[in-house]
Parts: sequence; C-alpha cells; structure tokens
Amino acid sequence: MKRVGIVGGGQLARMLAMAGRRLGIRCEVLDPAEQPCAAAVARHLRGAFEDPVALDHLVADCSVATFDFENVAVEPLQHLAQRMPVRPSPRTLAIAQDRLEEKRFIEGLGIPVAAFRPIHSLDDLRSAAEQLGLPCLIKTRRFGYDGKGQWKLNELADCERVWSELQGTPAIAEAWVRYRREVSLIVVRDGLANHRLYPLTENHHVDGILGYSLAPAPASAVMQAEAENLAFRLVDALDYVGVLAIELFEMDGHLMVNEIAPRVHNSGHWTIEGAHCSQFENHLRAVTDLPLGDASARGYSLMLNIIGDWPERERLLSCPGVNVHDYEKSPRPGRKIGHLTVCADSVGELQNRVQALLRAAGREELWAGLVPRMAAMCD
Repeated sequence: MKRVGIVGGGQLARMLAMAGRRLGIRCEVLDPAEQPCAAAVARHLRGAFEDPVALDHLVADCSVATFDFENVAVEPLQHLAQRMPVRPSPRTLAIAQDRLEEKRFIEGLGIPVAAFRPIHSLDDLRSAAEQLGLPCLIKTRRFGYDGKGQWKLNELADCERVWSELQGTPAIAEAWVRYRREVSLIVVRDGLANHRLYPLTENHHVDGILGYSLAPAPASAVMQAEAENLAFRLVDALDYVGVLAIELFEMDGHLMVNEIAPRVHNSGHWTIEGAHCSQFENHLRAVTDLPLGDASARGYSLMLNIIGDWPERERLLSCPGVNVHDYEKSPRPGRKIGHLTVCADSVGELQNRVQALLRAAGREELWAGLVPRMAAMCD
C-alpha cells in the first residue's frame, strides 16, 4: 500500500485523503493542531511543521510527501527532500509563496503578468504608485490569502497609511488590471512529463474570498488552447509533479496570469463530482507515479463555498443535483467551512437547479450575481 505524507491537515488534505482511499493510498497528515479537519479521515501526526523529529516520523511512515498550503516554510520541506521525494518540489514552493519571485519567474517565461514593482520603503511605494498609475494594488510578498495582506491604493495621500499598516513587511505593488472576468486552469503533470488539463473554470469572489466557480467556463477553443499553452510552459519550466492551479484574468479576449498555487485548489473542488477524475485523485496519482486520470468534465458544474456558517442542511439536501461537503470545521466569520457542488447535463438544467438551491439556502448576498450569470450562460 502506498503511503503519502501531507504537510498540513486542512480541508485540502482531507479531500486528498478521501480520494486516496479509493486508490488504496493511505495519507498521513503532519499538523500542529489538536484535531485538524483531515484527522477524521487520515492518520494525524501532531507536531510543528519545522519539528525535525516529527518530519523524521513522516519519512519513516511514508514514501512520498506533499503539502496542502503554500504558507509552510520551505526549510522543513527541504529537510524532507533530503530523505524522500517531495512533490511539488521545495523550489516550486519558494517561488510561489513570494509574490515578487513568482511574478519575475512567470514574466521570465514570456507569459503576461500585471506590471509590478518591489516595495522596500515609503519612497518605493510612492514611486510605484506614480509609475504604475492609480489605483494600484499593494500586497505583502508572503502569507496573504483570501484577500488578506492586500490594499487598494486610490491616491498618493494613502501611501503613508498603507506603509504604516505594512509595518516594514516586504511588499509588491501591482498595476490595477481592468479585466472582464477571473478564470483558472488546473493542470496535473507526472514525473514523466505527462499532462492532463481540466477545462477553464470561471471564478467569482466576494470580499476577496472565492464565492463560487462555474465549470466549464464559457470559453472559446482558442482561449482554452491559450490557457493550456501557458500551463505547459509553467509546469515544464518548474519540472513540476502534481496539481498546479493557475489563476488568470481575461482581458480583451486574452489571458494574463494573476498567480499560481502549487497544490490542489479551491476552484477545482467541482472536479470531485464534475470530472471523470478529480484534482485530488490526479494529484495523488502524479506524486505516487500512477497513471494520470481523465480530467474532462462530465457535464456542467457549479461549486459554492460555505463561508461563516451553514444554511439549514435538510433544505440543501432536498435540492436535486446538490452534493454537500462538510469540512467539520467550527463556524467563524470569513471562514470556509464547506462547499456545495451542483451538477447537471446541460446549462439550462444547471440554472434551474441553482435557482432552487439559492431559494433553499437563502444566501443570495454571498453568491451575488450568480442568477444573472447563469442566465447569461443560457443565452
């Protein structure tokens, strides 16, 4: 039996472990929490991510390691990599968790990204705002997610306030991108450089947190091919193994990379029910040298994040085509505690099922704009 060690025990590790059971793969999660949500379905090794004793236990128990979030320090993974395969590599993590290095790497491949400037001082911040134009975005180089660690700079007079709130944290300024919509592409690559690509997914955020994803995104064959081409360039340049999520802006019919995530991704949760082989199963196949699975969509899917607290569960379960995923996490404002996936054979059927779900859930404010977007898809 193959055993995979996962650094991190959140919902992504949980879904990886659940997918692994189908393949006869057992997962063990390293996490400092007393009861991370992945512990319900995987063996839990409690310890700090940088604890060498805990890391050595992971080496003893497993044949390959991966991780379920970017904010783990690179050094523990380098420690593991000296003793066992770590996939994706610590080098990839080092690039992806620093926004400046990430932008430089992607731009170096000739792939479009928003104009950017490093920020080390208040003068840098003022200069970047003048060069990039206003508004512009200021982001911490590391440890930001779900809209955290970001500021929209609307006027030069805001520079002092933003610099004060940064408190000397290394940052990056990015030009404001006027995009039509946000999409993402999930690609999986194995150690022999075989690839599988999921269809483009359309994503909508509320207060910096992903609210819902539609898959496949309405997109031309030309746009899908453009996304796939840049995905191949990225994963081959990184000699990548596993699932990589690429977040993109659509602008004037073309794509610009916003950022990459070297792991299974929230915008790919729809693949559990909506694709022939989910992103979670394909990630495990890739890192354990198993043949990659079929990444094509079964039909049409909508994934909705449950943020804060759950609507009435029985009402959700009464809706046709709805799949409920509870992460067994305690409710908290702004916290993703589960998701729903709605599947259908046609866009029209998906629209009808989504409207029934929204009436049952009573969460129109969280999934704002969903009904008109579904209607536009049907036109």
